[in-house]
Amino acid sequence: MAIRRILKYGQDDILHKKSKPVEKINKRILDLLDDMAETMRSADGVGLAAPQVGVLRRVVVIDLGDGLLELINPEILETSGQQQGPEGCLSIPGAAGEVIRPERVKVKALNRNGEIIEIEGTDLLARALCHEIDHLDGILFIEKVIPDTLEGKDA
Repeated sequence: MAIRRILKYGQDDILHKKSKPVEKINKRILDLLDDMAETMRSADGVGLAAPQVGVLRRVVVIDLGDGLLELINPEILETSGQQQGPEGCLSIPGAAGEVIRPERVKVKALNRNGEIIEIEGTDLLARALCHEIDHLDGILFIEKVIPDTLEGKDA
């Protein structure tokens, strides 16, 4: 495992590009998952998407303290409700703002063994799932932030 460099907003346009699906789960993808988990934890994050470490593949890791979620080719199947809360991003250090997200989401993905899994999340997990899947589509939270709520050194 290795800690990878997290790309920063404004330094690389890869953060605005759409990621490609993973066609085959191989050693490269497994190493990527391991590296992303270590990188996220070393940066005190709760989620990390592959584009944030310079890889345009649909891979996400999330850990809210209840155990690591590894998602390959995640897609949102259902959403319901609405919540508003603060968000930040490891690629935009020091910045935070209020974002409206679904209260509940249902996501389908592959795990590291290639098995189809479904995850239902509410509250912070719903927010994290949406935030990280947005990264896979080249969307950053600052594009969804409620006007006049963005704060931080780069705001």
